[in-house]
Amino acid sequence: MNKRSIEIFVGLFVVLGAAGLLFLALKAANLASFTNGGGTYTVQARFDNIGGLKARAPVRSAGVSVGRVTSVTLDTQTYLGLVTMEINERFLFPKDSSAKILTAGLLGDQYIGIVPGGDERNLAAGDVITQTQSAMVLENLIGQFLFNRAADGEGQDK
Repeated sequence: MNKRSIEIFVGLFVVLGAAGLLFLALKAANLASFTNGGGTYTVQARFDNIGGLKARAPVRSAGVSVGRVTSVTLDTQTYLGLVTMEINERFLFPKDSSAKILTAGLLGDQYIGIVPGGDERNLAAGDVITQTQSAMVLENLIGQFLFNRAADGEGQDK
Protein backbone atom coordinates (compact mmCIF):
# COMPACT_ATOMS: atom_id res chain seq x y z
CA MET A 1 0.00 0.00 0.00
CA ASN A 2 1.53 3.31 -0.97
CA LYS A 3 1.43 6.52 1.03
CA ARG A 4 -1.32 8.10 -1.11
CA SER A 5 -3.82 5.28 -0.57
CA ILE A 6 -3.19 5.31 3.21
CA GLU A 7 -3.92 9.06 3.30
CA ILE A 8 -7.18 8.53 1.37
CA PHE A 9 -8.19 5.69 3.73
CA VAL A 10 -7.48 7.84 6.83
CA GLY A 11 -9.37 10.79 5.34
CA LEU A 12 -12.39 8.60 4.57
CA PHE A 13 -12.28 7.23 8.13
CA VAL A 14 -12.25 10.77 9.58
CA VAL A 15 -15.21 11.84 7.39
CA LEU A 16 -17.25 8.79 8.42
CA GLY A 17 -16.40 9.44 12.09
CA ALA A 18 -17.53 13.07 11.81
CA ALA A 19 -20.78 12.01 10.12
CA GLY A 20 -21.39 9.50 12.92
CA LEU A 21 -20.82 12.15 15.60
CA LEU A 22 -23.19 14.55 13.81
CA PHE A 23 -25.85 11.85 13.65
CA LEU A 24 -25.49 11.10 17.39
CA ALA A 25 -25.58 14.79 18.29
CA LEU A 26 -28.80 15.32 16.32
CA LYS A 27 -30.43 12.26 17.89
CA ALA A 28 -29.41 13.32 21.41
CA ALA A 29 -30.78 16.83 20.88
CA ASN A 30 -34.07 15.50 19.40
CA LEU A 31 -33.47 17.59 16.28
CA ALA A 32 -33.53 14.75 13.81
CA SER A 33 -36.67 12.84 13.07
CA PHE A 34 -35.16 9.78 11.46
CA THR A 35 -37.86 7.43 12.81
CA ASN A 36 -40.82 9.50 11.61
CA GLY A 37 -42.35 7.48 8.81
CA GLY A 38 -45.40 9.03 7.19
CA GLY A 39 -47.51 12.11 7.85
CA THR A 40 -48.69 13.71 11.04
CA TYR A 41 -51.76 15.44 12.42
CA THR A 42 -51.76 18.33 14.88
CA VAL A 43 -53.60 18.41 18.21
CA GLN A 44 -53.49 20.85 21.11
CA ALA A 45 -53.85 20.65 24.88
CA ARG A 46 -54.09 23.30 27.62
CA PHE A 47 -52.28 22.88 30.94
CA ASP A 48 -52.32 24.90 34.19
CA ASN A 49 -48.54 24.49 34.50
CA ILE A 50 -46.24 23.17 31.80
CA GLY A 51 -43.16 23.00 34.07
CA GLY A 52 -40.03 22.68 31.93
CA LEU A 53 -41.70 21.25 28.82
CA LYS A 54 -40.00 22.44 25.65
CA ALA A 55 -40.65 22.28 21.94
CA ARG A 56 -39.39 19.05 20.31
CA ALA A 57 -40.14 17.08 23.50
CA PRO A 58 -41.45 13.60 22.73
CA VAL A 59 -45.11 12.61 22.91
CA ARG A 60 -45.47 9.05 24.18
CA SER A 61 -48.20 6.54 24.81
CA ALA A 62 -47.42 3.38 26.79
CA GLY A 63 -43.73 4.31 26.54
CA VAL A 64 -43.77 4.39 22.73
CA SER A 65 -42.89 7.63 20.98
CA VAL A 66 -45.92 8.64 18.88
CA GLY A 67 -45.14 12.26 18.12
CA ARG A 68 -43.40 15.46 19.09
CA VAL A 69 -44.28 18.79 20.75
CA THR A 70 -44.09 21.55 18.13
CA SER A 71 -44.75 24.63 20.28
CA VAL A 72 -45.45 25.76 23.82
CA THR A 73 -47.21 29.12 24.18
CA LEU A 74 -49.51 31.02 26.52
CA ASP A 75 -53.19 31.10 25.59
CA THR A 76 -54.10 34.79 26.00
CA GLN A 77 -57.81 33.99 26.48
CA THR A 78 -57.53 31.47 29.32
CA TYR A 79 -53.95 32.22 30.52
CA LEU A 80 -53.13 28.53 30.36
CA GLY A 81 -50.12 26.91 28.72
CA LEU A 82 -51.07 25.85 25.19
CA VAL A 83 -49.11 22.88 23.86
CA THR A 84 -49.27 21.99 20.16
CA MET A 85 -48.28 18.45 19.22
CA GLU A 86 -47.76 16.56 15.99
CA ILE A 87 -48.88 12.95 16.23
CA ASN A 88 -47.83 10.35 13.67
CA GLU A 89 -50.89 9.45 11.58
CA ARG A 90 -50.24 5.74 12.18
CA PHE A 91 -51.40 6.29 15.78
CA LEU A 92 -55.07 7.17 16.21
CA PHE A 93 -56.32 8.10 19.69
CA PRO A 94 -59.94 8.31 20.87
CA LYS A 95 -61.41 11.81 21.31
CA ASP A 96 -61.68 11.39 25.09
CA SER A 97 -57.96 10.63 25.53
CA SER A 98 -56.07 12.50 28.24
CA ALA A 99 -52.65 14.13 28.20
CA LYS A 100 -50.19 14.37 31.09
CA ILE A 101 -46.86 16.13 31.43
CA LEU A 102 -44.48 13.51 32.79
CA THR A 103 -40.80 13.45 33.71
CA ALA A 104 -38.28 10.91 32.43
CA GLY A 105 -36.58 9.76 35.64
CA LEU A 106 -36.37 11.79 38.84
CA LEU A 107 -34.91 14.97 37.36
CA GLY A 108 -35.03 14.16 33.65
CA ASP A 109 -36.57 15.90 30.67
CA GLN A 110 -40.31 16.33 30.51
CA TYR A 111 -42.56 14.84 27.86
CA ILE A 112 -46.25 14.45 27.06
CA GLY A 113 -47.91 11.16 27.91
CA ILE A 114 -51.19 10.34 26.17
CA VAL A 115 -53.60 7.92 27.84
CA PRO A 116 -56.16 6.58 25.35
CA GLY A 117 -59.84 6.90 26.20
CA GLY A 118 -62.75 4.75 25.14
CA ASP A 119 -64.60 6.91 22.61
CA GLU A 120 -65.36 5.39 19.22
CA ARG A 121 -64.44 8.61 17.41
CA ASN A 122 -60.74 9.46 17.00
CA LEU A 123 -58.82 12.70 17.38
CA ALA A 124 -58.42 14.58 14.11
CA ALA A 125 -56.21 17.43 12.96
CA GLY A 126 -56.96 20.61 14.92
CA ASP A 127 -58.72 18.87 17.85
CA VAL A 128 -58.05 19.86 21.46
CA ILE A 129 -57.40 17.33 24.21
CA THR A 130 -59.53 18.62 27.09
CA GLN A 131 -58.55 16.20 29.86
CA THR A 132 -55.07 17.22 30.99
CA GLN A 133 -52.84 16.85 34.02
CA SER A 134 -50.18 19.50 34.60
CA ALA A 135 -46.54 18.96 35.41
CA MET A 136 -45.38 18.15 38.93
CA VAL A 137 -43.02 20.96 39.91
CA LEU A 138 -40.41 19.73 42.38
CA GLU A 139 -40.11 23.12 44.09
CA ASN A 140 -43.87 23.21 44.77
CA LEU A 141 -43.80 19.70 46.22
CA ILE A 142 -40.92 20.55 48.55
CA GLY A 143 -42.63 23.77 49.63
CA GLN A 144 -45.87 21.93 50.34
CA PHE A 145 -44.00 19.26 52.34
CA LEU A 146 -42.21 21.90 54.45
CA PHE A 147 -45.45 23.81 55.01
CA ASN A 148 -47.22 20.64 56.18
CA ARG A 149 -44.32 19.74 58.50
CA ALA A 150 -44.40 23.24 60.01
CA ALA A 151 -48.18 22.99 60.52
CA ASP A 152 -47.76 19.57 62.20
CA GLY A 153 -45.07 20.99 64.50
CA GLU A 154 -47.31 23.88 65.65
CA GLY A 155 -50.06 21.50 66.74
CA GLN A 156 -47.67 19.34 68.82
CA ASP A 157 -46.25 22.18 70.95
CA LYS A 158 -49.53 22.68 72.86
